[in-house]
Amino acid sequence: MRFIFLCLAFLLTRSALAAPDDARKIVGVWKLVSVLYEDQQTNETWPVLGAHPRGSQVATAKGRWVAVVTGEGRKVPQNDAERADALRSMIAYSGKYRVEDGKVTTRVEAAWQESWVGGDQVRFIRFEGENLLRIDSPPMPHPNLAGRVVRVIVTWEREE
Repeated sequence: MRFIFLCLAFLLTRSALAAPDDARKIVGVWKLVSVLYEDQQTNETWPVLGAHPRGSQVATAKGRWVAVVTGEGRKVPQNDAERADALRSMIAYSGKYRVEDGKVTTRVEAAWQESWVGGDQVRFIRFEGENLLRIDSPPMPHPNLAGRVVRVIVTWEREE
């Protein structure tokens, strides 16, 4: 009986060590690779911010999160209409985050979309090796897409 207990303890310890430590792995500076939107009615996907968007995400070991994404080909706004276009071609938010059960949850303190402030942004995370991070949103109405429900699929590459 003792032998069985020791074997089980060994197997449990081994599987715990082999399980990915998402909270540790997410810490760092990440460079944006792509942002895709997936329409939940049609399953159509498209690079909503262009083929070459720009952005950075920073996750600190003490639980701070900052993400800024801008679309490809943005111009310096010269008037109110262009400023509105610039706002529609970006995503940005920051706050305190936690990682658990394959998800990162950020309590938003500041955002480009004011309705996010004070709420939680929950995203599903998946690591591909040590250097790629995929973050998916649950299906949601997107504030820039008049009534369309999308899933946002963002891929990041580790910089530091």
